[in-house]
Formats: sequence, C-alpha cells, structure tokens
Amino acid sequence: MAESRITGPSRSPDPAPGPPASKAVPLCASQDLIEGGRAVGFDVRFHGQACRGFAVRFGGGVHAYLNRCTHVPMEMDYQEGRFFDDTGQWLLCATHGAAYRPDTGACAGGPCRGGLVKITLSESASQVHWHTSPHLQPAES
Repeated sequence: MAESRITGPSRSPDPAPGPPASKAVPLCASQDLIEGGRAVGFDVRFHGQACRGFAVRFGGGVHAYLNRCTHVPMEMDYQEGRFFDDTGQWLLCATHGAAYRPDTGACAGGPCRGGLVKITLSESASQVHWHTSPHLQPAES
C-alpha cells in the first residue's frame, strides 16, 4: 500500500537580503562643471575606507571617479580639482604621469594598472548627483 503524508502549507524561504538600493546624493550645480575644467571633489566611503571622489565634464557629459591612481593608490590631482592636462583631453596623475580617458577612466598611457574606479553620476534640472552602490557610500559626517 502506498503511504500518504499530510503536510502543512508550503512556505517559500525568506528572500535573501539584496544590496541596498542606489541613492542619488546631491553633488553640485551643473554650471560648476565646465568642459575640461576644474573638478568638483567629494568625500565617499569605498569598501569602508574614507576616500575622495571627483567629477568632471568632458565630451558634453559628466563623469566621476575615485581620486586614486591605479599605479600607486594615492590622490591624483596636483592642486585641488586639477586633473586635466593642458589640452583638457586627459586626466593625469600628477605624481607619476599616468594618463586616463576622462569619459571612461581607462588607462591611456603611463604607469597605470587598469582604469579608474567609476562613480555613477546623473544630471537633471541643472543639478549633478552621484549614486551610491553596495561598495560606495556617503562619507560619515
């Protein structure tokens, strides 16, 4: 004879907690970022470490990266907010001369080891925002 079993209602396991939703963090007015000009810096926590980020305008768009050279993990600007070379076409590390593409952060020459860590930006209503991710959060006040 076949054995019958009585079971209770089936229950789905609790969903695993996902990564925190991305949050838009106000950065600056759109007019503060001039094509090939000075960057706007901001503080972040990347994998729990306090770091600086920077945003630039290039090719009509806004782009942001961690202010950390891939050759040696140190800040890249030789003066606050100055990342572009004299032509306004490349982001340079002032210490060792590594060059990066402003639109992608990819290594373009010099002693880089890969590209810069990109930070997602959005621009609307004349405002620029940066966006959090699981490993990138606002700096603690």
